[in-house]
Amino acid sequence: MTDTIKYIITWLCYGDEELAARVAYTADESALETYDVIIVPNGHLGKEIVLPEIKRPEVEQPAKNKAIIRTDIVYNTFFFASRAEELINPQRDEHDRFAAQYSILGLKSRIQIPRLDEYARLLLKTLNAPLPEPGFGHIYLTHDVDAISRYRSLRGALGGIKRGELKQVISALKSIHNDPLYTFPWLIKQDARVKKADTIYFIKRTKGRGFDYPQYRLWGRDYKQLKHMLRYNNSYLGVHGSYYGDIPKIEYSRMFRAHFLRSSIEHMQRLADAGYTDDFTMGFADQAGFRLQTTRPIRWINPITYQLSSLTLHPLIIMDCTLSDERYMHLTEDEAYFLCERIIDKVRMHHGDICLLWHNSILTSDTYHKSLYPKILQLISATRM
Repeated sequence: MTDTIKYIITWLCYGDEELAARVAYTADESALETYDVIIVPNGHLGKEIVLPEIKRPEVEQPAKNKAIIRTDIVYNTFFFASRAEELINPQRDEHDRFAAQYSILGLKSRIQIPRLDEYARLLLKTLNAPLPEPGFGHIYLTHDVDAISRYRSLRGALGGIKRGELKQVISALKSIHNDPLYTFPWLIKQDARVKKADTIYFIKRTKGRGFDYPQYRLWGRDYKQLKHMLRYNNSYLGVHGSYYGDIPKIEYSRMFRAHFLRSSIEHMQRLADAGYTDDFTMGFADQAGFRLQTTRPIRWINPITYQLSSLTLHPLIIMDCTLSDERYMHLTEDEAYFLCERIIDKVRMHHGDICLLWHNSILTSDTYHKSLYPKILQLISATRM
């Protein structure tokens, strides 16, 4: 538990160990003789999971350059970053996901505020330390490759013919570049406009059953051509896990994202045990914003054992279908753009990480995403200046 508490305080201090050494997590106010700031525990960390108080932290300053934070921001950080809420709330959606609508964050106004970063700013101010410069730590432009093509498998071709799409089928069979789902050259061109961004394509390694359908052949010519093109353009390949929770052995990447954003406490522990180091699943499917209540990556703490893991969680702030799907936010293009603008501005203010998810397949659907995505990339490029 000591290591976990030390990590949380250091993380709140933006990784500055010297600043963190000036902070004590104790109810003993005489510790102010040694430390500059005391965070008073609420008595629940390591004992029981309770809902945190979502309000502005109470701070007292009994002496010059001394402060007592009476709101347990250490416990609150643990609560949101560990996903402890999922242990005490059994509600799940039709895909067995813990949705935003069930969370204590529930309201859009709460989800779109990175509360843990606000705690960090408060702690830095209390320590009379400089605040982080506005900007982005990292920019991750990520794409889940759920399907490479629509017509270039037997089942896909027959389905297209049945729907009266014979011309499209024949064109796609002549060249994969004619297939409507093969939008990767367009994505590569768009992403290249954002300087110093990391582009990650999450590749499926499943059996192709049920919600994992279709599974493209990783030994086939189409995928090999795609992989060569992505690597030539300096993109990273991550692992896109099965809808059914199967965790592939690590071969080419330690970066992971669950299919349908299906994740759980047990699943994250299995990821850590398997040797994965970076998970990009942590966003709500039904609401854009800050599921972890932070813009910054944070190591996952198992809320059952309270042990600090080797798995780093990267907050997923915006997913394409979250914005447009009628099951989720169902926004117009203008509404989606202005929401993204607000969220990206929050990330910049806290010097956090941008992490977007755009599917190659959604660009061919009857949505605004082929128009919206370049606008968001332009917004990021302009905002970082």
